[in-house]
Amino acid sequence: MLVSYKWLNQYVDLSNVTPQELADKMSVTGIEVEGVTVPEEGLKKIVVGEVKECIPHPDSDHLSICQVDIGEEELSQIVCGAPNVKAGIKVIVALPNSRIAGNVKIKKGKMRGQVSNGMICALQEIGYSDSVVPKEYSEGIYYLPQEAVNGEPVFSYLDMDDAIIELSITPNRADALSMRGVAYEVGAIYRQKPTFNDEKLVEVERKASEKIVVKVEDEELVPAYQIRIIENVKIQPSPQWLQNILMNEGIRPINNVVDITNYILLLFGQPLHAFDYDKLGSEEIVVRHAAEKENIVTLDGETRTLTSEDLVITNGQVPVALAGVMGGQDSEITETTTTVALESALFDPISIRRTAKRFNLRSESSARFEKGINKGTVGEASDVAAAMIVALAGGEVLQGAVKGSEYQAKEVEVQITLKRINQYLGTTLNVAEVSEIFEALGFGYQVDGETYTVVVPPRRWDIQIEADIIEEVARIYGYDRLPSTLPSGETVAGSLTQEQATTRKIRTLLEGSGLTEAISYALTTEDKSRQFALKETAITRLDWPMSEDRSVLRMNLISGLLDNVQYNTARKNADVAFYEVGRVFYQENDPLTHLPQEVTHVALAVSGTWEEKSWQSKPQAVDFFTVKGILENVFEQLSINEEITYQALTTIDELHPGRTAAIYLGETMIGFVGQVHPMTAKAYDIPETYVAEFDLATVVEASQKGITFRPVTKFPSVTRDIAMLVAEQVTNQEIVRTIQSAAGRFLTNVELFDVYQGANIEAGHKSVAYTLSFENPEATLTDEEINQAMSKVEKALTETVNASIR
Repeated sequence: MLVSYKWLNQYVDLSNVTPQELADKMSVTGIEVEGVTVPEEGLKKIVVGEVKECIPHPDSDHLSICQVDIGEEELSQIVCGAPNVKAGIKVIVALPNSRIAGNVKIKKGKMRGQVSNGMICALQEIGYSDSVVPKEYSEGIYYLPQEAVNGEPVFSYLDMDDAIIELSITPNRADALSMRGVAYEVGAIYRQKPTFNDEKLVEVERKASEKIVVKVEDEELVPAYQIRIIENVKIQPSPQWLQNILMNEGIRPINNVVDITNYILLLFGQPLHAFDYDKLGSEEIVVRHAAEKENIVTLDGETRTLTSEDLVITNGQVPVALAGVMGGQDSEITETTTTVALESALFDPISIRRTAKRFNLRSESSARFEKGINKGTVGEASDVAAAMIVALAGGEVLQGAVKGSEYQAKEVEVQITLKRINQYLGTTLNVAEVSEIFEALGFGYQVDGETYTVVVPPRRWDIQIEADIIEEVARIYGYDRLPSTLPSGETVAGSLTQEQATTRKIRTLLEGSGLTEAISYALTTEDKSRQFALKETAITRLDWPMSEDRSVLRMNLISGLLDNVQYNTARKNADVAFYEVGRVFYQENDPLTHLPQEVTHVALAVSGTWEEKSWQSKPQAVDFFTVKGILENVFEQLSINEEITYQALTTIDELHPGRTAAIYLGETMIGFVGQVHPMTAKAYDIPETYVAEFDLATVVEASQKGITFRPVTKFPSVTRDIAMLVAEQVTNQEIVRTIQSAAGRFLTNVELFDVYQGANIEAGHKSVAYTLSFENPEATLTDEEINQAMSKVEKALTETVNASIR
């Protein structure tokens, strides 16, 4: 919200308060001020000029040579390229050695051989945005009013000497989205009562109800709707003061009627819309839900296809406006308009927000309807606007507002005790001090002992409960005056929970393995959310996402890590190793609540070279076994490695079907490890990448059993090697499980040390060799015991995996 200091000064006396002092005071009383700007700052030597003579440049088809009166004895020659320059107009002149927008210095010079003593400026050249410059001047210079005095600085004529205070309005203080709301706030701060000298409405005897009928089909969504009729208006540019206010507030002047509706929007916070009555095509206004696939051409020239969720204003048959968002092109106010139908309404905030978001049409009007408006001034704002139209555009206001629905705003009563206020704020305020604050706020109240019954006017619809009253007292009393105390209490020794300790240990192990922690967005696209999913559930979608890229909650961590891999590899950082500990969201709860189940996962993503080349080794690229080895180290350190098994997995489309394994903890699948499918890698624009993801909660629960202590035996261990020929589809896990089940209780370790396929090996087979370690903690093992165990192993391998012992 942009607040004009000059405009505000019309309602409260700020003669002894500078704009910066006002901004500082507002900041400490609850409304944050982003900054204070004075449009004329940085500009100098820019004056009013009058073009006395204008002739075409002899050596140019678009330049003109102007003789300009700048308040000096002699006329000043200026060469101008604007298409709308002509004799007899007052213009903005930047003199030689002046400064215009962007700190550009204007010098005396020549243009196509003709001397130019300065520059005739457009509004853009003195700091105005293209979006606020009136359309008739958007491609040329601006005409100043004829009463402007030649040679005087232009700043006062354009109100560029005003101070513009930018407020950051939070959703709970939507009342400050109007000048009247800000005036009440400033009045409370400086203990003044604002005075509003609004235009008085005078109606003629002819009744508006004879010209138009208004119907509202759904009064829950449209609690208040009325139309006023103003006849015999003359559409023309607004007076300079009104154009100045709108441009300083960031709104483009259009014409006197449209500018008045925007002025009322800023003054009351009440959006209005003006229809050309003769273009409506009927004598009826019907507010209803749009029909499916019904169309309307809005003021911006776009054709909008509507749904039944949209509210529209119709002429009884076809839409003429998108309720609360934007008017229709067919009924807009133009130079030919003579009768105005002025709409003032109250719309459901949620309905307006949905429509504005779907069409990406966020306007000043829709923003106010979404946040809430003063329900008590819907009719008053319309009356003041109609009176101003008569004052600035002529015409006559027909008697009465034709209403389709009407809302009676009620004051809210809140009871609170003085003890409660002091208890919350830590103050010792008395009845007189609190009463003075309520009077400053303009709240009615009654005191019974120390119990207040506070009557809150409709303009402060954010105040409903005790806490709101306490906050108001704190704001106006002054946050900086509230006593401050340090918290007191005994400290107790803290400790980590099992989940925290295990999570910290996993982080330490992964970082010790060379990985770096990454933190990804929990919000992603629907397609990425469904990728790499451990289980299929419904997605959790945001009702009002900031963008489609952040519209649903993730169901995996890997897609976010792959985005990080892509970001790094695109910047020539090819060797990346990331891990993330974060939540994923499954929609498995009560469908009525739509609350997702939050599950913590751990994920890894590794790409590039794992070991750099050196004088004694070749570079080693990341592969499946690199990531699997990292996981095995983690599981071993958590003492759950004996319960972990791996099985081939082909059901996840985003993973390579021949290089992916499911991770099982006992009989439960807790995750997977594998290579990103080449097609998925191409979609992410990343090189060959290997990933893993598993459920942290299941791992934490399994690791709680801890480690069983066993003393180091004093008896020697024995190792034996065994080599065999097996079919290539036989897995290492099957062989190890077979050996462990057959070798007996003295087997302590099985380690694979050789795998060979090639010459002298039967096609479709492989040669594998293992080292078996045996140990008896109570006695020295004999060769007979070892041989007996090895015989059982060989027999089991032959029968179970059809191994040929070598």
